[in-house]
Amino acid sequence: MEIYREYVGNLHVHSVFSDGAGTHAEIAEAAAAAGLNFIIVTDHNVHVGDIESYYGRTLLLVGEELHNVRQQPMRNHLLVYGAEQELSPYAFGGSETLIRKARECDGICYIAHPVERAARIRRDLFAIPWTDWPVEGITGIELWNYMSEFKGLLWSHLPGLIYSLFPALGIRGPYRRTLRLWDELLSRGARIAVLGNSDAHASQVNILGSRREIFPYQYLFRCVNTHLLTEGPLTGEIARDRRLIYEALAAGRTWAGYDLPHSTRGFRFFARSGSARSSVGEELKRLGAVTLDVTTPASGEIRLLRDGNIIQKSSGTSLSYTSVEAGIYRVEVYRRFRGMKVGWIFSSPIYVI
Repeated sequence: MEIYREYVGNLHVHSVFSDGAGTHAEIAEAAAAAGLNFIIVTDHNVHVGDIESYYGRTLLLVGEELHNVRQQPMRNHLLVYGAEQELSPYAFGGSETLIRKARECDGICYIAHPVERAARIRRDLFAIPWTDWPVEGITGIELWNYMSEFKGLLWSHLPGLIYSLFPALGIRGPYRRTLRLWDELLSRGARIAVLGNSDAHASQVNILGSRREIFPYQYLFRCVNTHLLTEGPLTGEIARDRRLIYEALAAGRTWAGYDLPHSTRGFRFFARSGSARSSVGEELKRLGAVTLDVTTPASGEIRLLRDGNIIQKSSGTSLSYTSVEAGIYRVEVYRRFRGMKVGWIFSSPIYVI
């Protein structure tokens, strides 16, 4: 019997307190309308206190996206959750100092958009990758950032116009470089979970001479999200539910899901050996052979990877594979959407030892 509960949220959002267009209430209402269970607002270098609350059935929490504002060109953005205090002064000391302080405050650290491409149509839309390697003390990386991917599509004005009006034509999935980076970090012994986020700002832009909001919060909250598995149900008690969400994030019981083609609710990835059973983000000690089971809520191309290499593929809604080998196992699922194959589900690993 499954011990976990699945919830879906978006963990990279900006409000009027930095460079977003919406208030916290407006963001929470958009998240509720999109069917999210929780939303985490992560304004740039500002932690907004005393604002966490339920809006209907959607819990709004507050994190922070941090970087050294004196560093040029801009790079090394860090998402911190659960620290409950302002951390921006510590960014001036560099990534190591910031991560160490965040962890002292029980913060959970994920690298934001570690690989980025600049938009060629505007100088201010430069790439903001993570360059401060090696790095220690992080829980994971933002594997898939919707608006970061969109920025990389703006190589000239014509595709910029087309993708602004029809963004689903361009959104395909995490960059190959990001996937390779993830596997490289895992191969070095790091345990790295993944997030999928919107990086929503709800900004207005000029299109054909008129101001237009091309990426409303509610639309983005229906696209790339983070799904996580908590050790109990969310009950409406803010402190308790906050703890459950952050415990799941810290444990890496997550997957990045592109919910626009089809909801990824119901995806499961388990490994079992004898009576032992583990889910995404967890370790499994072998008691003989290991069976890995994947189920998806709709049909797709399921890929099971060990140590960064595809070891099994299946088309449909399930995959089962038995092995005697230790390794880092993770799942990628692709799906047809509007005539194209797009990334759909990317799970955090199961560590078989």
